[in-house]
Parts: sequence; C-alpha cells; structure tokens
Amino acid sequence: MTDEARPTFARYRRPLRYVMGGLYVLAGVLHFVAPKVYAQIVPPQLPRPLDLVYLSGVAEIVLGVGVLFDRTRRLSAWGIVALLVAVFPANVYMATSDVTLTGVPDWASDPPAAARWARLPLQAVLALWAWWYTQPLADETA
Repeated sequence: MTDEARPTFARYRRPLRYVMGGLYVLAGVLHFVAPKVYAQIVPPQLPRPLDLVYLSGVAEIVLGVGVLFDRTRRLSAWGIVALLVAVFPANVYMATSDVTLTGVPDWASDPPAAARWARLPLQAVLALWAWWYTQPLADETA
C-alpha cells in the first residue's frame, strides 16, 4: 500500500517512530547528565535510587535505538511500554509529594500541581504511541 493510499495518520507512522526513538535516546542520555535530578523523584520506598536512574537511562537509550530498526522495532516498542509502567511510580510520587527539585533551573524546581498530575495521563499516551509500533501495518511483515 502506498503512502497516498494509507489513512492520513498512518503515513506519519515511520517519521513519528524516528521522533519517538530520538526522544527516548535523549531522555536516556539526560539520566546520565543529571542523575541526581532524576533520583529525587524515585519513591523513597525503592532501594538505590541512583542505580535505578542509571538503569532506566540505559533502558531508554537501548529501547530508543531499537525502535528505529525494523528488525527490533516490535520488541523495543514492547520494552518501552514496560519501561513506562516501571517508571510510573516515580510520576505518581512526583504528583503526590512536595518534592522540590534541586539541580535544575529555578523555573523547573517546583512544577505546578497541574503539570505534575498531567504527567500521569501523558504516560498512557506515550504507552499507546509505543504500542502502535508493536503492530504491523498491512504491508509489513511481522
């Protein structure tokens, strides 16, 4: 099926995959650039927050690169869905706690409650975006 014959949104599937992969790679790299910032939103019940930040950073980089290639796209997309589930507690913790981030610009140190809570449904949108790449198009092989 040619791009012209595909539904409008489907023709953007490949370019959006590169955007998504790049965003995950960038996010993963930022875990190594500013790990202590990310460690501040790891729920205190979880052990070794800095190790978890590095682990999630590696996962974001590997999965972000993996989703770019047809051969690893589906497995990497499932990995991104799993990663989003795994980091969801950090987003809940950030939304429900009074944590003020240090090591970031002043404007980002204490996001408004609406922004903190908006991250929660955003996780679902990101998971759906990744899930899209677990599904073959009609003209793709599994």
